[in-house]
Amino acid sequence: MTALSLLFLAMSAACVLAESTVYFREQFEDGDAWKSRWEESKHKTDYGKFVLSAGKFYGDADKDKGLQTSQDARFYALSSRFDDFSNKGEPLVVQFTVKHEQSIDCGGGYVKVFPSDLKQEAMHGDSVYNLMFGPDICGPGTKKVHVIFNYKGKNHLVNKDIRCKDDEFTHLYTLIVNPDNTYEVKIDNKKVESGTLEDDWDFLPPKKIKDPEAKKPEDWDDREKIPDPDDTKPEDWDKAENIPDPDAKKPDDWDNEMDGEWEPPMITNPEYKGEWKPKEISNPAYKGKWIHPEIDNPEYTANSEIYKYDSIGVIGLDLWQVKSGTIFDNFLITNDPKLAEEVGDDTWGKTKEAEKKMKDSQDEEERKLREEEDKQRRDEAKDDDEEEEKDDEEEEDGEEENEEEEEEEEEEDDTESPMKDEL
Repeated sequence: MTALSLLFLAMSAACVLAESTVYFREQFEDGDAWKSRWEESKHKTDYGKFVLSAGKFYGDADKDKGLQTSQDARFYALSSRFDDFSNKGEPLVVQFTVKHEQSIDCGGGYVKVFPSDLKQEAMHGDSVYNLMFGPDICGPGTKKVHVIFNYKGKNHLVNKDIRCKDDEFTHLYTLIVNPDNTYEVKIDNKKVESGTLEDDWDFLPPKKIKDPEAKKPEDWDDREKIPDPDDTKPEDWDKAENIPDPDAKKPDDWDNEMDGEWEPPMITNPEYKGEWKPKEISNPAYKGKWIHPEIDNPEYTANSEIYKYDSIGVIGLDLWQVKSGTIFDNFLITNDPKLAEEVGDDTWGKTKEAEKKMKDSQDEEERKLREEEDKQRRDEAKDDDEEEEKDDEEEEDGEEENEEEEEEEEEEDDTESPMKDEL
């Protein structure tokens, strides 16, 4: 085989390896047909139900339809299967959109990617997964992006705090895992975190450990400052902390026999200086802080394939929500980060502005409605006050009339009395 043929084969192989592959994509564009592709777990009988909806506000009524949680305080367990593959030697990209239009107080917005041997009808919180990725919110203290990998049967959380979006709008979440053991997390197609799998997760034991044989020498002096040996306590230093009040006087009515011997009350001694300590000086024998020597960890073994999963075949929504209303959409699993970015721009990117405009319009309408209702309540309250005042005035007028009548009756009685006396 000639050198030219070998070069051609090498270039062909490189093209094959660089070819974009979409392993899974779901945009819910065919109505209720999604139910044939997604399966609800039967591990529990009271899982919350997903419904197809674009929500209360959106950029496109059809394109923005996704799976929405519909029942409060429920676990949800739904998954979809695709052709099994391994990400060996290529990037793994997991991407989807999340919209917490209900102003979520506590609940998950993440996805799980499972090996193909998952029994979907039995999926639950302890089912073994390859990775878990996405936002999780619970109160003001938890607003993070989870990035959890399963490595040798144990789930490992990222060591960094990656903050998620906590507003009511749709956001695009992207995880990229590269075959050189690096990773990148993007929100709305912008990088928010990156690094290496070995540095940012505790997959492997540390490369270095403290030498168990090393000990700090007994004559090692790590005191930076020491008491001055030449410093002496002044002769007049020691004073009592409390002394009798010199201005106090025995009360005139004090009776020693009845009250006992009078003693003046104690007060803080203004001349008291506290415990004497010699001043400190630099330690001439100071050798610095002793640093424990390190050695290579015999338990450490490098692994160039931390990133790799031999089987990837199911994506699932396995989460809990207190307040429902979250919408999941635009799922994508591919080996091409550039393609994922283009898909994100073509889906979330094209509807985000219209979504915000619709939400702002709804907020403005609600604001006006509240103002009208407040004005109506104020007017009704004012009418009620005026009616009460009118009733009070009428009542006062009635009382005055009664008083006048009573006075007239009394006068009549007064005039009739003499006549009765004469008769």
